[in-house]
Amino acid sequence: MLSNIGVPGLILILVLALIIFGPKKLPEIGRAFGETLREFKKSTRDLTSDVMDELEQDTKKKTVK
Repeated sequence: MLSNIGVPGLILILVLALIIFGPKKLPEIGRAFGETLREFKKSTRDLTSDVMDELEQDTKKKTVK
């Protein structure tokens, strides 16, 4: 979906964001977005790890029986 934006579309989005939020607010918004994305990735990684651990435990239980 985002691969179809292209450079002109990205520049337009950045200019609109600059106009709407102003130059002082943009770094704060970017920082908050980055932290949110980092936390989401961490949660996803933890969830995936938990599911894989459960699958490994189930596999071990089935092979022992």
